[in-house]
Amino acid sequence: MARERRCGQVQLLSAHPAHRLHSQLNYSSLRERYAVAGREPVTIHPQDATTRGIVDGDTVRVWNHRGQVLAGAVVTDGIRPGVICIHEGAWLDPEPTAGGICKNGAVNVLTKDLPSSRLGNGCAGNTALVWFEKYTGPALPLTAFDPPANS
Repeated sequence: MARERRCGQVQLLSAHPAHRLHSQLNYSSLRERYAVAGREPVTIHPQDATTRGIVDGDTVRVWNHRGQVLAGAVVTDGIRPGVICIHEGAWLDPEPTAGGICKNGAVNVLTKDLPSSRLGNGCAGNTALVWFEKYTGPALPLTAFDPPANS
């Protein structure tokens, strides 16, 4: 059953990144080339960014009924109005003191966990309806790449 778009929602695309293979290389020197504000980038059309007071480099909160993530704004006319894009493959980094928000921008938090088939069992969902806004909450440091406490 498809969900109807609600006021203020946009279409989220979770495209494959050009700079890594799924989650491989998420923690590598390549990250310095694409991360924004230390997080996974979210591509936003200027019209959508302006109406929300977002500029290039801002930290953005993206959410829906499944969860929420923080991402770094890339404002460009290279995406259509009403659509945003977060590349798949970021490592999950939930913050337990902030409602479980993923600080690293793991887009799978927002997409439906529906396998493509019993054979492949891959993810079928590359899109979702979401809201987004400029993040104004407390600074939440990334911990996805920290070694376990007992290591």
